[in-house]
This record gives sequence, C-alpha cells and structure tokens, in this order.
Amino acid sequence: MATDTLTSASLLGNVTRYEDVKNKSTSKTSEDMGKQDFLTLFTAQLQNQNPLEPVKNEAFVAQLAQFSQLEALTNMQTSLDTFVTSMSGERMLNSASLIGKKVAVSDALTQLTQGGTIDASIDLPEGAAGIQINVHDAKGNLVQELIAGAQTPGTVPVQWDGNDAMGNPAPTGLYRLTAQAVVNGNTTSVAVNALSTVRSIVTNPTDGSVSVEIDGGKSILLSDVKRVGL
Repeated sequence: MATDTLTSASLLGNVTRYEDVKNKSTSKTSEDMGKQDFLTLFTAQLQNQNPLEPVKNEAFVAQLAQFSQLEALTNMQTSLDTFVTSMSGERMLNSASLIGKKVAVSDALTQLTQGGTIDASIDLPEGAAGIQINVHDAKGNLVQELIAGAQTPGTVPVQWDGNDAMGNPAPTGLYRLTAQAVVNGNTTSVAVNALSTVRSIVTNPTDGSVSVEIDGGKSILLSDVKRVGL
C-alpha cells in the first residue's frame, strides 16, 4: 500500500514564518509600527507555536489586552489629531478679527500714512538717563532722530510725528524705529515695540500654530502678540 510522505515543508508550506514577520516588523521604527503590524506579528506567532507547548491562556489574554490597548491609543491619537485640526481652524477664524488692527512688534517696519504718526513703546525696567530714537526708511536711510531725557522704570510711550529732520512731512511708506538708552552709565540698544497693522492671518499646517502678517511682510506668532491697538 502506497503512502504519501509528509514533510515539514509540505505541512508548513502555506504558513507564514514567525521569524520572517518579526524581522520585517522590527525593521521599521517605533513610529512606523501600527496595530496592523502588531496583529500580523501576533497571528504569525499563533501559526508557528509549538503544538506540544501551545501559548498559555494567560499569555494569550495578555497579548490580546496589549492589542486592545494599542488600538485604543491609535484611535485616541486620531481623535486628538482631528481635535487639533479643528481648534487650529477655530483659532484662525477668531484671529481674523485682528486684520486691520495694530499689534506691537519689535524691530519691524511700520506703515506711515499721509499726515499720520507712528506710535511705539520702549520697555525700560531699570529706567534710563536718556534715550535716542532713530527713524529709518525701508532702505535704511536715517530720516529723523528723537531725543528724550531721563526716564523712570517702566514702559515709555514713543510717537514719531511723521516729519523728517528738516521738519518736512516724510513720504508715505514703511519705516523702522530703533533706540539706544543710557542705563546704569552704559549706552545699550533697546527694543522699540512699534504698532504695525495686521494684513493677514496664516496657519501652519504642520503644528497648527497661527501667525499674523504685518506691514512689510513680517510674520509673528499670535502667541507673541502682547499688545493690540486700533
């Protein structure tokens, strides 16, 4: 009577080798592996277990619990991503009300309108024996110098009336204000926070952060805006 010889190759010909799946899965980074990779690895492990020493019930339940936790975390991540996206859109819509208003920005070009002025402020936590404000046009040319005496600690308001050094109205355009102050006997540069008009609102698709674009094309994060004016 003829008998067929059964080899291990014929028995396992259609079974996925656990080592192959494991090597393929572990070649990915921890960020790349997801619940589908875990399920494939788990299935291959069951297919290739030793029939004389099968997986114990406790170990089987523990692995199922791990898979359930992984799936729950994946779903939670998806929900959080959706929430962040919706919040980003909501922040952008709310920030749209800033368009046309002025925000305080340091070291930025500010629009001078015909017959208008440029308002700014300087933070002097230690006060100053004196300050000098220089007004430059968009090309870097010095237009006006403003001198002020001793200042007490705090925020000093600054206003340029729009006239050049000769007392004539400066042309309409973009200007930058810089300042130096004498603090504790030393002359040092200090930031001038000029009010600049918001022209547009921009959202970063990567992290959902919202920025405001002001005169001159400069963009700053909405979280960095400390003062808003009309």
